[in-house]
Amino acid sequence: MTIMRPPAVAGEVVLDRILFGDNQFFGVNHMSEEKARAQAMRFQTTEAVMEVLDIAYDEGIRTFMCTTHERIAEVVERVRLQPERYAGFQFFPCMPYAHKYANAVTDYGMIGALRRFLPDDGLVGTALKGGRAVARKDVDSMIEMLVDAEMSMFAGASTPVVFLQNVVVDLLLGLGFNDAFAVFARHVRDRYGAEPGFITMNLVRLLDVLDELGLENPIVCSNMNKLEFRMSGGAADYRAALADRPFRAIAMSVFASGALSPREAFEWVAESPAIESVVFGASSAGHIRGALAAADEVWPRRG
Repeated sequence: MTIMRPPAVAGEVVLDRILFGDNQFFGVNHMSEEKARAQAMRFQTTEAVMEVLDIAYDEGIRTFMCTTHERIAEVVERVRLQPERYAGFQFFPCMPYAHKYANAVTDYGMIGALRRFLPDDGLVGTALKGGRAVARKDVDSMIEMLVDAEMSMFAGASTPVVFLQNVVVDLLLGLGFNDAFAVFARHVRDRYGAEPGFITMNLVRLLDVLDELGLENPIVCSNMNKLEFRMSGGAADYRAALADRPFRAIAMSVFASGALSPREAFEWVAESPAIESVVFGASSAGHIRGALAAADEVWPRRG
């Protein structure tokens, strides 16, 4: 039996029903490399990105769930400079943007990359040369400083939820470095007054770890769709988690990378009352309006 998730309690961020993602702006398409390349070419300018964001905003979307790609800083600046035009607009930063760090490691090596992103070079040396207890403390500090470096582009913008990207979440899960999640969550709350969020391809395993760490009712984003597209462990585990586990679910890949129509996708979402939000990306007015029309028909954003 599916259990209705209780509403957000006092102090919790109220999540919009529909969130807008940014994969299409940076050449990410899980089904077609050709489409990914075409999108990357189309969105080479900030103006092209803003044209699509303006359409989404004018259709009532107020939350942009975005990576910390360098060009997002330009988007933040546009929004910040026009507060009347973008009233109520908020960002959900998702960090880190892995390609940025991968490229830095390729160019400068692991230690060189850390030194480029951490302002205190002595911290790197201490963490590498010091004893276990000292290194552990400094690793916590490095996590906090990397978060600060990523968040710098959002200064002055509304960021009520800050996400740790799945490339890092799932790596930490595999390494067993579970305490890093607690460090991230504490720092995001204390420094930015935001709720921590986690993106994962391993939903059940992550929920187990967050439970062990005492992180109550966490915001977790994972692939969820009718076709079980990229749902690690299969639909049965996800249905069980949605029914029985205390977390705030955000569904991504609900269209299964285009294999499902918006109506099919949102009809499936409507059958899972525990899903609070859906994040999707689109690159045209027609696709945005079509998705929202389907959502409003079977999984209304309002009322």
